[in-house]
Amino acid sequence: ADQGQRLERGSVTIEARVKVRTEDNYFSYDSKKETGHVGLKNQGATCYMNSLLQTLFHLPYFRKAVYHMPTSNEELAHKSLPLALQSLFYKLQFNPNAVSTKDLTRSFGWDTMDAFTQHDVQELNRVLSEKLEEKMKGTSVENTIQHLFEGKVVNYIDCVNVDYKSTRKETFMDLQLDVKGCKDIYESFDKYVEVETLEGDNKYQAEGHGLQDARKGVLFEDFPPVLQLQLKRFEYDFVHDMMVKINQRYEFPEHLDLDRDGHKYLTKDSAREGAAGNRYSLYSVLVHSGGVHGGHYYAFIRPDGKQWLKFDDDKVTKVTSEVAVEEQFGGDGTNDGNNNNPIRAQMRFSNAYMLVYIRDADRDHILCDVAKEDIAGHLRERLDEEQKEKERRKKEKQEAHLFTYVRIVTDKDLAAQVGTTVNFDLVDFTNPDVLSLKISKQEKFSVVKAQIAERLGIPEAEQRYWMWAARENQTYRPSKPYGPEEEETKLQDLTLKDSPRMTEHGKNYLNLYLETPLGGSPGGKLPEMPRSSILLFFKLYDVEKQSLTFVGRTFATEASKIRDLTPVLCSFAGYSLEDDLVIYEEIKYEPAVMCEKLERHATLQKCQLENGDIICFQKLPPEDGPEPRHAYVDDYLNYVKNRQMVKFAKREEQSEVIELELSKVNTYNEVTEALAQKIGLDDPTKIRLTAHNQYSDGPRPNPIKYQSYEKLSDMLVQGYQAPTDTLYYEILDIPLFELEKLKSLKIAYHKDTTEECETYTLRLPKDSKVEEALCELRRRIPGASSTEQLRLMEVFYHKIYKTYDAEDKIDSINDQYWTLRAEAVSEEERNMGPADKLVHVYHFTTKDRVSGNTTPMQTFGDPFFFVLREGETVREVRERIRSKLQVSEEEFSKWKVAFITMSKPEYLKDDDVVITKFTRGRDSYGPWENYLGLDHEDKNRTRKKPQGSHYDNKSIKISC
Repeated sequence: ADQGQRLERGSVTIEARVKVRTEDNYFSYDSKKETGHVGLKNQGATCYMNSLLQTLFHLPYFRKAVYHMPTSNEELAHKSLPLALQSLFYKLQFNPNAVSTKDLTRSFGWDTMDAFTQHDVQELNRVLSEKLEEKMKGTSVENTIQHLFEGKVVNYIDCVNVDYKSTRKETFMDLQLDVKGCKDIYESFDKYVEVETLEGDNKYQAEGHGLQDARKGVLFEDFPPVLQLQLKRFEYDFVHDMMVKINQRYEFPEHLDLDRDGHKYLTKDSAREGAAGNRYSLYSVLVHSGGVHGGHYYAFIRPDGKQWLKFDDDKVTKVTSEVAVEEQFGGDGTNDGNNNNPIRAQMRFSNAYMLVYIRDADRDHILCDVAKEDIAGHLRERLDEEQKEKERRKKEKQEAHLFTYVRIVTDKDLAAQVGTTVNFDLVDFTNPDVLSLKISKQEKFSVVKAQIAERLGIPEAEQRYWMWAARENQTYRPSKPYGPEEEETKLQDLTLKDSPRMTEHGKNYLNLYLETPLGGSPGGKLPEMPRSSILLFFKLYDVEKQSLTFVGRTFATEASKIRDLTPVLCSFAGYSLEDDLVIYEEIKYEPAVMCEKLERHATLQKCQLENGDIICFQKLPPEDGPEPRHAYVDDYLNYVKNRQMVKFAKREEQSEVIELELSKVNTYNEVTEALAQKIGLDDPTKIRLTAHNQYSDGPRPNPIKYQSYEKLSDMLVQGYQAPTDTLYYEILDIPLFELEKLKSLKIAYHKDTTEECETYTLRLPKDSKVEEALCELRRRIPGASSTEQLRLMEVFYHKIYKTYDAEDKIDSINDQYWTLRAEAVSEEERNMGPADKLVHVYHFTTKDRVSGNTTPMQTFGDPFFFVLREGETVREVRERIRSKLQVSEEEFSKWKVAFITMSKPEYLKDDDVVITKFTRGRDSYGPWENYLGLDHEDKNRTRKKPQGSHYDNKSIKISC
């Protein structure tokens, strides 16, 4: 026992609480059977989306509105957001198993990369609501989103000493509540409506009354029927310069009373009018398990208002109220609802980050019945058919091991595919037009012959089957005919002899070529197979039409010569025996095309021809007239193999996309020559290309260096990204190879008031110094004095990070990720005294209070250097800064001056001596983290993105 604790009668009572948890068999667990509900499949990192979709689906009023959005049977779900959401909700309501979200995310315009990127639930909720609101306009369900989720707040500033009050009304779809420093939801609401006193240096500029003491705050005018609360579990840690997750304990009640304490959260008018009351019941708890860099999302929902269910991707389970609510408070706890070690106390990393409450007065209205009759007939029919087809495929898959799928092609299939869907080899067995027979593995091959006789009308005596072989050179050709022995063999034994590539998607395939009598009419005889003969297939290349077709097949002895094939070839092509033919063998096409010309006097054996080989032939191109684009079949096959459609867009501006057919093996010069011809540019060497970045969906930060890639295919594949079909171009004023001998610098010149005048692009030899760059810049600035002292700075996120020395080499300067800024050194700075100090001054602001982001600082605008004088007060510094920036007195009176260290502001009073704040010890932070800050409204909210934004995280988009 602890010191000072007395034992009763020398005994100790130990109490142990044991909780028995059954281990569910994940694979045999049936969510529909156990809970009446099904889950959603995770595409990779879409658990955050799944938790939100389940919450929205289980708001029946919302679900019914989605069902009533007009759609048509002609639409495709993956191209229509309303139809995709209707389909998803229908399947969640009626399907027996977990539902895929792929059609929905495809309707968003998302690719695989988006599905593997975890985003913010609040952002998805906002973007999805906006898109649905847009789609619902002009329909019977218009304003559904506002009706369910929209509330109203009033921002007010009330002067203390004069009769003046300013109000501004705003709407919200959700509320962001502080978690840090708050015990529970009520404390968060108290903080939300907390009154801020504006006094001293922070007085309010009241119109007609000047600076006044005032009270500033927010009150609610109206709460929505469905209240969505975003708990601020993530915040920026300025000390460690990183985002952190707040895992502290934060309580939320199952019943929430927002009329408490005399309606203190409400405006007086809304408090009088709110007869329905603002009492809510908890309906959904969305949980994040993990840290700031990732984790897992799931939701607790009680669809019937009683039993809590856990929706964890494709699994739905029943849980207690303790698990769904109390265990999601966060803070120190014994487990997170899934931990099997209840002994050791630990910090909970699973906790609620979003809550959904339903107003008690609107409960019956929101939780209405949704029947099949609420769903459009065409949608029900379509989805029921989809479900039947899905069940059919499932049954087929389960029974696949009992059957062999015999795929049979004839000369008709070869003629239909070669030159259209196939250029290499003979046929694509996955083509839906290929005949496929589903036959029990236990049947003999003779059953196949009987079915073909019945299906195609080809007598069994006129059928000869050839098995296919996958060759080492990655081609696939007929190799050996079946004989009487194979006809009496079971299909399961035949498939064992066949190529290993014949197992696809769990099905066993037997691929066969059916040889029939030449001429195609019933009653003929199969061609004889002389001893030492081989079966050859023939493709005709028409030089004039630039086309390739299958024309026939024949047997030839190994001892015969290539020239002996001429009569057969002329007969197939309808040519005269007098026509000069050129004959090739199509050998392979991976990794490169190999199509070799055959010597007319060589034997088939010497040419190493065998069963299934392909002979390509053509007429000799005419000597007179224009030269064909591809004069010979080997050149044509290389063209087909390497042709590539490429889209070109201007790098720096919106323009019409140009599409060109090129070759994957084109050089840089060949690509630019083709583009120059298309856009009418005389000198293709003045074109510079840039590769596409799939992450930012735009050009990569650095252009492609001249002739740095051997061929076009390398330009279209960057790093580990998948190949693209897009390149960006810009037209230079000098040839690219000359430009690359120079160093280009993009420098923004700023005037004395810190505003940007113009951006100049300088080109200098790579071994030039900063001093030479500034001399060239001075020469180009209109009216600049030759004696004016300029300096070059590196600016990033509106802070000055570096001032370059005149002797620095320009070759090491990077203008892709930082802004390079030049300015004249002021006379005041040139004449600084020994006690003066040069400091950085930055503009900063905080975000609007209603948006929820009250703590983080954001720098903006143009930073600048400023000379602090010994003994100078804030009042004097303010006036000199105002004069430098040329800001009106009225506007500048709203600005506050702060000393900032590591992003922590210390607001200064008018009589403070500023220079004393910049002590020697604080210099260790660096001037960009130890500076003078001007706190005021950012009136230019459409700020330019900083350099380096190519790698910013992509925001959520729904582009349908």
